[in-house]
Amino acid sequence: MYAVVETGGKQYKVTVGETIDVERLKADIGETVELDRVLMVADGEQVQVGSPVVDGASVSATVVDHDRARKVIVFKYRAKQRYRRKTGHRQDYTRLRIDEIKA
Repeated sequence: MYAVVETGGKQYKVTVGETIDVERLKADIGETVELDRVLMVADGEQVQVGSPVVDGASVSATVVDHDRARKVIVFKYRAKQRYRRKTGHRQDYTRLRIDEIKA
């Protein structure tokens, strides 16, 4: 059984027991969160597709960790203008462990 959920403007295909990294959520480590924007649920041959979400479906997950991603270097320059800017960005994320899929 798997589901497609939306959180933080991105979509994730999840199964029970899987660990995923999503955009930072306001939840403490060890807390249980409900992801209620379930776009699709598949259980073997039976598939439910929402329009846009599946009614009554939710995914239960536990917050495992809060961390920051690897640094992404942003380098801007204009040729022949002596213009150079080098900056970096580290995105915050939350690591979730999927506990249950309710269809």
